[in-house]
Amino acid sequence: MHDPTRPRGPRIIAIANQKGGVGKTTTAINLGAALAEVGARILLIDLDPQGNASTGLGLPPSARRYTTYDLILDEASLDEVIHETQTPNLWIAPSTTDLSSADIELVANEKRSFLLYDALRQPEMDKFGFDFILIDCPPSLSLLTVNAMVAAHSILVPLQSEFFALEGLSQLMLTVREVRQSANPKLRIEGVVLTMFDGRNNLSHMVAKDARETLGEMVFDTIVPRNVRVSEAPSFAMSVLEYDTQSKGSEAYRGLAQELVERHKLATT
Repeated sequence: MHDPTRPRGPRIIAIANQKGGVGKTTTAINLGAALAEVGARILLIDLDPQGNASTGLGLPPSARRYTTYDLILDEASLDEVIHETQTPNLWIAPSTTDLSSADIELVANEKRSFLLYDALRQPEMDKFGFDFILIDCPPSLSLLTVNAMVAAHSILVPLQSEFFALEGLSQLMLTVREVRQSANPKLRIEGVVLTMFDGRNNLSHMVAKDARETLGEMVFDTIVPRNVRVSEAPSFAMSVLEYDTQSKGSEAYRGLAQELVERHKLATT
């Protein structure tokens, strides 16, 4: 039961697409950094066993003693799992390859779809004062992704500006519908963000046009360009906003963050 004396919790957004290579982790890192830049307090949940979001924010495997695996399956405390990053206002709950076995272990658990939901709503979360929690989902519609959808208020879908991009959305939408019917009736689509857009390529323009005609206002105004600075930044364990603050990639993620801030009427510094 909801406790009226508790503060309003953070907005929880799952960043999901069952296709790999669409800019999902890149969006999680850089959107988190852009929201943090305007003063929002952000927690990034790395729910991908590859752990790329953790590495991209400067947390080496040796520093990941407790991870999202421990948070979900072993009830580790938030203090043990959450780390500050080098970016002010941005924290991360890291992952390692241990998470790859989680699907098998979750199957036998009666509350298998609600473990992340419970972990992110425990009273201990209140002291952190997060405004947003972003969940970087694995590139599959697994039990981990279902946990993210059950825990989240909404889903942000990165859509690569390439052929067949829209066709891949159908299975994701079916999964969203199933989760709404069975476990999280308030789940909605936060929006679709076009990524890896190449303005010199006619195909990118065609995909953008098709997406807006098919999905309408569901598509964010912001388009993330294919940008070498965005690609280079993770190898330096930085967001693109830190790596090259004036780059087109940085500008795009600031624009995307501003759309979210305005949508959720968040007061920023």
